[in-house]
Amino acid sequence: MERLLKHIESPKDLKKLTLDELPKLAQELREFIIDIVSTKEGHLGASLGVVELTIALHYVFNAPYDKLIWDVGHQAYGHKILTGRKEIFDTNRQLGGISGFPKRSESEYDDFGTGHSSTAISAILGMAMASKLNKDFNKQHIAVVGDASIASGMAFEGLNHLGVTNVNTLIVLNDNAIGIDPSVGALKKYLTNVKAGTAKDENIFECLNLNYTGPINGHDLKALVTELERLKHVDGPKLLHIITTKGKGLKQAEEDQVVYHAPGKFDKITGERFKKSGEVQPPKYQDVFGHTLVELAKLNEKIVGITPAMPSGSSLKFMMEDIPERAFDVGIAEQHAVTLAAGMATQGLVPFCNIYSTFLQRAYDQVIHDVALQKLPVIFCLDRAGLVGQDGPTHHGVFDMAFLRCIPNLIIFSPMNEMELRNIMYTAQLGLDGPIAIRYPRGRGVTIDWKNDLESIEIGTGRSLKNGSKIAVLTIGHIGNTVAELIQKLDRPEEVGHYDMRFVKPLDKNLLRTVFNTYEHVITVEDGTKLGGLGSAILEFANEEGFTKQIKIFGVPDQFVDHGDVLETHQMAGIDFDTIHTYIQSTLNQCD
Repeated sequence: MERLLKHIESPKDLKKLTLDELPKLAQELREFIIDIVSTKEGHLGASLGVVELTIALHYVFNAPYDKLIWDVGHQAYGHKILTGRKEIFDTNRQLGGISGFPKRSESEYDDFGTGHSSTAISAILGMAMASKLNKDFNKQHIAVVGDASIASGMAFEGLNHLGVTNVNTLIVLNDNAIGIDPSVGALKKYLTNVKAGTAKDENIFECLNLNYTGPINGHDLKALVTELERLKHVDGPKLLHIITTKGKGLKQAEEDQVVYHAPGKFDKITGERFKKSGEVQPPKYQDVFGHTLVELAKLNEKIVGITPAMPSGSSLKFMMEDIPERAFDVGIAEQHAVTLAAGMATQGLVPFCNIYSTFLQRAYDQVIHDVALQKLPVIFCLDRAGLVGQDGPTHHGVFDMAFLRCIPNLIIFSPMNEMELRNIMYTAQLGLDGPIAIRYPRGRGVTIDWKNDLESIEIGTGRSLKNGSKIAVLTIGHIGNTVAELIQKLDRPEEVGHYDMRFVKPLDKNLLRTVFNTYEHVITVEDGTKLGGLGSAILEFANEEGFTKQIKIFGVPDQFVDHGDVLETHQMAGIDFDTIHTYIQSTLNQCD
């Protein structure tokens, strides 16, 4: 039997199919996604769960004239395949290929770039209000939002405004009871009751003045098409509640939804993930954090752990399993997580608030107003700091040092290895008179035997790793390991000193004075933005102290770095091994 998908280059081709042909297309689309993701990797479960919805939306509505936004964007693979990117879908998340998330510059069908959650309702409302002002009353505006995302504060701000408008907007609530980890909170319990028919009489969305329909089976294509056709002719703000299964169509993905959110490479026939090599590897930084937190919490009963919806990704799951009464997943609610930690700190608890670096951007005011201004000793653990690779610019954690360094009362530390992470966590829980941010990268450390005896670190002190005579290289964080390696590959490594600054704030000024008085050249290396980061801090220091030596800064340039693997993103940013090695060797040669 001839395959339908091969003839579909745009939604116009999709509309030529009969309603009875759509289930076959859904099966082919699922197989296509599984085939590519099994070898190229990426986000699997979310896109498998909305195959029928994706087909129905493009069958009923008239994209790109009608506006369609996918909240977060993990689930948009089917959308990309049906909107002209089928032939290049195997480049998904690869260097030079298509993005893993909707991206306006990539396609006219991607109406709004997403990657972080809960933005779609506000954005689609903005588009709908613009259409009304432009007197375009026929245009439809649709946002697909998951049950985990709709519980976020920004989503409710959007709903609150939407309910007092009369614009043509449809919110599709894709309810699968899971984000990356299982959904949490009172709204999740309410939606569970709605699905079970045991909710109280008043519907929360109707109370917000939305025309509510559902819940309906999100895998029943005919039911979806019928209901979307009806809603297309209903004016005003609407919400369609659909029930789906994340990972639908692949047994393992349905049964282990957390792992198969992004499973890595797997057998497309059996669904079994390919086993990693048996060689012993250093641990992931997130696991060092997770295990060390449990270790410390057993010694200090004041310690609590907080994560906004990332217990697996942050490894707070270890504490949630071991000491569940003191570990809290607050859902996709970064602002709430920070201020919750602040409230706990006022009562003598020791909160470890673990938030991905890129997601802390969403709680900037709370860090300043609720924590730093009041000098509350919240311990921020910022996972995924630096360039994270294939998730790309929506997820790179490169701004944290710059946006945190300007905040009074806040200490900023970045460990070069696993033991340094353990030691700063130990130091922080002993008691500080203000907050600290500890930033560390995605991926593995460098030490096999990492479970050291815990030692305290003096705040504001760097480390001299290697003395030299001509060039001093000052590094911060994990990238210091790359620098240590490349120094050994230089022609005259004995002339190059290496210093692990550890603290971006406060700087080790005594160490810096020694460096500036000893060396002819000073180079700084960081995996954050050049503007406002470690290099900027050292330039400011040199200016204040009257040092006139030129300082070369290696850091992320003033541009958004595209997606690729971690090495490729480092090359794009000019902070890779070869670029730094070449510069230092050239500078050494000039010292002759």
